[in-house]
Amino acid sequence: MKFNVPSKTLYNLTSAVSKVINAKNALTILNSFLFQLEDNVLTITGSDVENALTARIEVEQAEGEGKFCIDARRLVDLLKELPEQGLEITIDDETLEIIISYSSGRYTMVATPGDQYPEYRREDDDTEPSTFTCPTSVVLKGIDKTIFAVGTDDFHPQMMGILLDIVPEQITFVATDTRKLVRYISREVQPGVTAKCILPFKPATILKNVFAKDDTLTITLTGKSATMQNGTFTFNCRFIKGNYPPYNRVIPENNPYVLRVDRMRFLNAVRRVGVFVDPGFGLEKFKITNDQIHLKSSDSSMLTSGNERLDCEYQGPEIVIGFNAPFLIEICNTLATSDIIVSLSDPSRPGVFRPTEDEANTELLMLLMPMNVTEF
Repeated sequence: MKFNVPSKTLYNLTSAVSKVINAKNALTILNSFLFQLEDNVLTITGSDVENALTARIEVEQAEGEGKFCIDARRLVDLLKELPEQGLEITIDDETLEIIISYSSGRYTMVATPGDQYPEYRREDDDTEPSTFTCPTSVVLKGIDKTIFAVGTDDFHPQMMGILLDIVPEQITFVATDTRKLVRYISREVQPGVTAKCILPFKPATILKNVFAKDDTLTITLTGKSATMQNGTFTFNCRFIKGNYPPYNRVIPENNPYVLRVDRMRFLNAVRRVGVFVDPGFGLEKFKITNDQIHLKSSDSSMLTSGNERLDCEYQGPEIVIGFNAPFLIEICNTLATSDIIVSLSDPSRPGVFRPTEDEANTELLMLLMPMNVTEF
């Protein structure tokens, strides 16, 4: 086999596909890419058994057909260092020697037979597949808004992913780790299907880092897996098994006290005062009055403390409440408007954070559980 391909194009594709490959694999063959040449189309596949990502590229002066496996890390490292130029790649069908050559260089590697690469298999599923298309940006925005709230506790595996709650007129993205919850509703596309699945953290990260926002994504869902495809990539992933907690039940219906504050001024104040929190707890205290927030933190083990005051608009009685500073910073970083709205009721109930104005055809809500405050 032989074909020519631009070095940077090949690097971009192999670098993207390598994101699905684990650092350590039970099967040595999974440390490799599967290359398959058919006519003038080269496909590059990486897999970790649970997920598989395939990229497609048209090559020039292709001769022969077949498939072979090549060490992923070594190939990506080589392509990263090459200048932008044409490469000629030749594979000896008998010895599986690979020669990568260009005008001033020549590198050799040894391939593994392509038929040794495990084929990605979907789990048996009796459900009828549901297919719809949508702008990739819709899915990527849903992931961007929610991924920071994904749980990491193995005892709650259903929370270790993003829920996609799909109905014909909208897609709802939800993530929670029991201490914070994010619900992002997008009506930018009407899928026309009904489905519910939990997308694990790794596939969500791959989608975020590999797929371009300006593409169109074709999504096929079954009860246990998904196939997502655009013009360059095909991504297969399995879902987390089990039922997601009923997220709407934990969102307070009546938080009557409303706080409005400049997002960046509040975020910067939380960061500064957060320098002095006890790192084991992350507690930052807030005393809120009708026109001012008093922020306070301390670390008794280091005999340090910090406090700051900030102007605000608040409708409600004076309240003292505590929040985890790192979680609060994540929420403020994700909200994009100049001001934010915080709905409160009492110090033991969660605060509900919203932008002052949602983007067109979307709705974003974030919930943060308070921490116990004995005194301010």
